[in-house]
Amino acid sequence: MKTVLNALLFCLIMLPATLLAQSTVTGTVTDKANAMPLPGVNVIIKGTARGTATDFDGKYTLEVSQGEIIVISYLGYTTQEIEFTGQASIDIVIEEDASQLDEVILIGYGTTTKKDATGSVDAVTSKDFTRGNIVTPENLLSGRVAGVTVNTSGAPGSGSEIKIRGGSSINASNNPLIVIDGLPISNDNVGGSRGVLASINPNDIDSFTVLKDASATAIYGSRASNGVIIIVTKKGKSEFSVDYDVQYTLGDIDEQIEVFSAEKYRALVFAQNLPNNFISQLGDANTNWQDEIFRKTVSVNHNITLRGSLFKTIPARFSFGVTEQEGALLTSEFDRRNLSLSLNPTFLDNHLKVNLNTNLSYEDNRFADSGQIGAALGYDPTQPVYDPTSPFGGFYQHRNGNTLLLGGSNPVASLLQTNNIGDSERFYGNLNFDYKFHFLPEMKFVLNLGYDKTEGISRNNSVYATNDPIKGNSSFSYQERTNQSLDGFLNYKKDFGIIGTDLTAGYSYQKFTNEGYYTGNQIDPNSFGDTFADPDIVLIGFFGRANFTVAEKYLMTLTYRRDGTSRFSEDNRWGDFYAGALAWKISDEDFLKDSKTISSLKLRAGYGITGQQEIGERDLYLSRYQAGQDNSQYQFGNGVISSLIPSEINPDLKWEETKTLEIGVDYGLFDERITGSLNVFQKDSEDLLFNAPVPDGSNFSNSVVQNIGNLRIQGLEFTINTDVIRKEDFNLNFNFNATLLDREITELAFGQDVTTGGIAGGTGNFVQLFREGESPSSFYVFKQLRDTEGNYIEGAYVDLNGDNIINDEDRYLKENPDADVILGFQTNLEYKGFDFSFNLRANIGNYVYNNVNSARAQYDLLRSNAVLGNIPTSVLDTNFQTTSDVIISDVYVENASFLKMDNITLGYTFKDLSKFITSIRLWGGIQNVFTITEYSGLDPEVFNGIDNTIYPRPRNILIGANFKF
Repeated sequence: MKTVLNALLFCLIMLPATLLAQSTVTGTVTDKANAMPLPGVNVIIKGTARGTATDFDGKYTLEVSQGEIIVISYLGYTTQEIEFTGQASIDIVIEEDASQLDEVILIGYGTTTKKDATGSVDAVTSKDFTRGNIVTPENLLSGRVAGVTVNTSGAPGSGSEIKIRGGSSINASNNPLIVIDGLPISNDNVGGSRGVLASINPNDIDSFTVLKDASATAIYGSRASNGVIIIVTKKGKSEFSVDYDVQYTLGDIDEQIEVFSAEKYRALVFAQNLPNNFISQLGDANTNWQDEIFRKTVSVNHNITLRGSLFKTIPARFSFGVTEQEGALLTSEFDRRNLSLSLNPTFLDNHLKVNLNTNLSYEDNRFADSGQIGAALGYDPTQPVYDPTSPFGGFYQHRNGNTLLLGGSNPVASLLQTNNIGDSERFYGNLNFDYKFHFLPEMKFVLNLGYDKTEGISRNNSVYATNDPIKGNSSFSYQERTNQSLDGFLNYKKDFGIIGTDLTAGYSYQKFTNEGYYTGNQIDPNSFGDTFADPDIVLIGFFGRANFTVAEKYLMTLTYRRDGTSRFSEDNRWGDFYAGALAWKISDEDFLKDSKTISSLKLRAGYGITGQQEIGERDLYLSRYQAGQDNSQYQFGNGVISSLIPSEINPDLKWEETKTLEIGVDYGLFDERITGSLNVFQKDSEDLLFNAPVPDGSNFSNSVVQNIGNLRIQGLEFTINTDVIRKEDFNLNFNFNATLLDREITELAFGQDVTTGGIAGGTGNFVQLFREGESPSSFYVFKQLRDTEGNYIEGAYVDLNGDNIINDEDRYLKENPDADVILGFQTNLEYKGFDFSFNLRANIGNYVYNNVNSARAQYDLLRSNAVLGNIPTSVLDTNFQTTSDVIISDVYVENASFLKMDNITLGYTFKDLSKFITSIRLWGGIQNVFTITEYSGLDPEVFNGIDNTIYPRPRNILIGANFKF
């Protein structure tokens, strides 16, 4: 009996230990779509920091106690929870998250999920990118995100004007901060390159995250006023695969500015009773000079990607891309070669994650002079392109024997005889260490080292048709820019009961350099070269962020950053930027959590201050002197002294600050078949950085960058995403986004107007104005008078102030270049192997000043100095005679609202073709499909609202194939 009692007592003592003992469970995590193992999947015990991540073969091992919940989560996939009931092995199959609520998105020095974000954040992954002839990465975003506009010219590989919510400044930069794999890049380019993003291969981009409000951007402090775009490149995977993508593009300019044909031009010259010495210049040719300078284009794009494990332990990705793009303008070319390598190993039982991303880009350009587009409009259509007797390379030129007449030059000759070559080489990348402490798994330390170096070379070897003794140019220039960054931060994440905490604190250092030289024209003895080494720009920041969650329903984010810049004096060098945001997951409350209609509903509110210091001058606060050129010297006695020239100075320059207030709602309906957001925001930019005039004698220049004004931008954004059909072999979805913007200058120094918007057609003319209470860059023009029959009266304007004198006091503000409403619409259809997509964009309420007509469409210009010149046929609508009498008329301010279909594509995918070929997708499409607008010019989408001949955007026909092995 005693033995039995002892045994029972021993069992009772050991029972709690048995219940609490941990077991070891193993398993494999695979992708439901292809049954492939997934590395890097988080496998964590719910409510704790205990956990692991799957290895390269998707396998995991975890210590777990009876009854604990295992949480399996992975970027872009549905999170699963499984209760441990003693299983020795648990294999898990996860699938892509259609709702995207649990999808991890980057927010700057950290991550969150869409459902937990307290700020205005939009993520666009590769499956949602805009399709078409995408040469530079920013165009993958075109029309996809509310509040984001991307305006790209038609030049090959050209850069873009990117704005988020209309920017935040009126004279400083309005470009968003772009961060590539943790490396903030500069918007400054080098000579020889098309643009800072032109060297990046869009095929290497995995996702964009757009941070729009201060709550999301304040972690970047002094560079966040214009928003932030975070780019993540594609990473390695454990399973081996090969992709090969090829695309051919055939382009053509389908619209031209209408000028008089040779036949109608001859009739016009006679009708205008020009002097005989002009009439005698009429030729016998019938030349359309726009046809001669533009051409049909053929472009090709090749990309090959290899993914797999090096030495069966290191996930890796290697890609090689070749882009060859012809420009529509004669001689214009853009060629690029890209190499990228990504290594993503883990060490120390997955406690240390290392990401190495390296990119090498070679860019070869031939730059065509876009000024010849305007020259072609005005060149005599009765003259031929070539003249066998011409001493100017066999090209026709207006001449008297070997002497050129005063007038325009043959635009075809100017293009073909100009050889402006640019080459650039860029290396950029980062090395990221992410270490989770063994003794404190709730804390991790992240170190990111970034480097970006670009070298650019420009060579110009050209021949000019001129009467000058120097008949060409032979010059060379070199420029080198570097960007070095170091970011380190600690992150602590732990739940205390119903309170979840996520704390981050860190340090940031970044340095920019710029140097180079220019030879001058080496065949001109009076042309002198130059060298430069700009002062370094150094940025230092200390930052912190705290995220708190209560009962997984109530969220709060607090952010602070203290930044210092070498651009400002010691008194103004440091700035403090902060933000706070609250969010409430209303759908998780008892009164909504069982709703069949509302599947998610979150209310957000945030306020914060961000800054800007992006000005061209690097040391404006210092007394600076520049050495004069070799021909700028003084003689004292028998000696020669080189000159020193003082530069402008402003020691009081300081940060431009933007205060942003936002209220937003994120919603999901019918099991997330309908999702979207609604945001209302107000941005107040203070102490605007502005290059403004100064009183004579008060500085060493007639203008200097100053803090002189305030700007207010108010707006509303709406987004809706709809999965109309969501089945295994049939999917149809729509995306619609709308943005309403209102911009107003609330203060300028001394309340004084500031002129801007210089135009062609005379000297010193401008048509835009900054004025308190008005939109920036509003058009400043005279109100045109008409007769009783509605015809324009040349040179006659309304006397708005009633003083019987027509002068600048009678000019008024008529509209502005910025759209009041910006719309985007996309649709994707997938049925079995077929896929179909298109996207539309619209701007409503934007106006353009038609400088093509205002500076060219007058009868007097039939005489171009000593020779004949052509003019646009729009002169028939106005019958204006003299440019100077009409160039400031409001007739030329036109409504440029538009609807564009940017891309339409159709493809078919053949799957499981053989043991080695996983799939082949064949596709075709059209880019720049159509434009609907009332604007009379070539294209309503122009930079800064002034159309003075733009590089036209061609219509492209695309065919391509994607092979997966």
